[in-house]
Amino acid sequence: MTTELEINKSKDVVKKNNRFTSSFTLFKQLAPLLRQERKLLIAWLVALAASSTATLMIPAAMKQMIDKGFTASTEINEAFVGLFIVALFLATATALRFLFVSLLGERVVMGLRKTLYAHLIKLDLAFHHQNQSGELVSRLSADSELIRSVIGSSMSVALRSLVTFIGSITLMVITQPKLAAIALLSLPIAILPILLGAKKIRKKAKNNQDEVAEANLHAAETLSSIYTVQAFTKEEIEIKQFGISLNHTYQAAKARISAQSLITALAITLVFGAIVFVLWLGAHDVVAGNLSAGSLGQFVMYALLAGTSIGSLSEMFNELQRATGGMQRISHLLAQTNSLQEEGKYTSITQETADLLVLESISFAYPIYPDRQVLKNISITIKLGETVALVGPSGGGKSSLFNLLMRFYDPTDGRILLGGHPLAQWQLHALRNQFAVVPQKPDLFAASVRDNIAYGDQTASFSAIENAAKEAEAIEFINQLPNQFETLVGERGAQLSGGQQQRIAIARAMLKNAPILLLDEATSALDAQSEYFVQQGLERLMAGKTTIIIAHRLSTVLKADRIIVIDKGEIIEQGNHESLMQKKGLYAEFARLQLM
Repeated sequence: MTTELEINKSKDVVKKNNRFTSSFTLFKQLAPLLRQERKLLIAWLVALAASSTATLMIPAAMKQMIDKGFTASTEINEAFVGLFIVALFLATATALRFLFVSLLGERVVMGLRKTLYAHLIKLDLAFHHQNQSGELVSRLSADSELIRSVIGSSMSVALRSLVTFIGSITLMVITQPKLAAIALLSLPIAILPILLGAKKIRKKAKNNQDEVAEANLHAAETLSSIYTVQAFTKEEIEIKQFGISLNHTYQAAKARISAQSLITALAITLVFGAIVFVLWLGAHDVVAGNLSAGSLGQFVMYALLAGTSIGSLSEMFNELQRATGGMQRISHLLAQTNSLQEEGKYTSITQETADLLVLESISFAYPIYPDRQVLKNISITIKLGETVALVGPSGGGKSSLFNLLMRFYDPTDGRILLGGHPLAQWQLHALRNQFAVVPQKPDLFAASVRDNIAYGDQTASFSAIENAAKEAEAIEFINQLPNQFETLVGERGAQLSGGQQQRIAIARAMLKNAPILLLDEATSALDAQSEYFVQQGLERLMAGKTTIIIAHRLSTVLKADRIIVIDKGEIIEQGNHESLMQKKGLYAEFARLQLM
């Protein structure tokens, strides 16, 4: 499998030359992955050499059959036995070549996908907020499939054709120098269309892949929002829109295929036109007695091999241009870097401090909107074991504060300290392991209930998972499911209700058992009964932990040690429930509306 060293080498190549202009560069990009499969690569090359050798032996065997196969019976037998042995050798070598190159393609694409997936999953949240997941999946699937096609088929055919072409030309020169010289004069004319069309094909191939990605993106987005689509009865509109996307894909593919067809037709016509001309000259030499029929047949077969090789090279060259377009897109992603700089000094809270979290004059704007500050000069100190509630209108910056605490982004100004150390000096994984999150809409995977809870700690025993479910008030409904803990929850937990999803998320957070708990409006979208069960689970989860709550419900806020009111990115008031009610400010209005 691909090591980190090979991944880094691949990225270095991308950074040095992010714009690929030739098929050679494609293989340069794939070289680190090909080196990882050295045994398969060598086996394929040996089988390729044997297959090409057998192919080049056929004209010589045909010459013997023509010149001697119609004389004495002994010579007939020898000629045809020799031809059969060559054919058998060719069949065996070709089968082995196909086997090894197909396996090589599978292994290299597996390595490429692993490299790309590992890179994407480690890129920061800013990158993922600016790139749609459907398009990234298209890179992993459609573009990777192009590379599989190149290595598993096109590369083998191209190299075999090249070896056959060189071998055929060499043997043409050795056997019939005069006819070979005439035939070689046509080569530059035959190759010219291939070279001239390469850039055009590459551009059309990249455009084709872009359109495929757009169609895939549209389908992924629509299917992931199927509830809304059907609720608003927009099925026919979405079908029509997807049809338009597919038509754009077809038109782009049609332009690419048309160009490829024209170039291939030109190359083959020019090559075989030259072969017919040479054959005409050779026929005159046979009639004049200057050349045997077998020698002319041998020469014609070498010429045909050379001609078909050029045709194959032309077609494969076009395919390589298409794959180069796909590799450009993959390489563009591999060239992306994290905007977060990690010093990686601290892995745990190394000193006892009453002030567990300190935010010093924090201001923040998302990279995509640098002039729009969502947080302005925020200063908060949160003590060990304290429960702090963040209250305020939607869009005020509360969730952005959570993103900063877990260092999905760095603040524009100011700094945040955890355990007395700036977040930038923590190892990123170690930092995020200090937090357990229960979001407003939990992300559940299309796996079992057990697997979803175990995501909090994948080394946990079943008894620990079961205990977390009990503490989260989830065990009762889990036991009523068809397969209990092994029941599949569906994509994004679609088989469970909102309250059930929340309790699974709470159980997951309990299993993680991190010292700091972040609750992002965990009960805001639930009915009274579901809220009761979720609240019971949350209270057990919060016991003995430092907790920060984004809350829209008074019942949640009342239990906080301190309430901080944030509006338009600024702290406008803070205190406990009683003191804030006396101020008759935004919080008092919030409480009044809750009690109405």
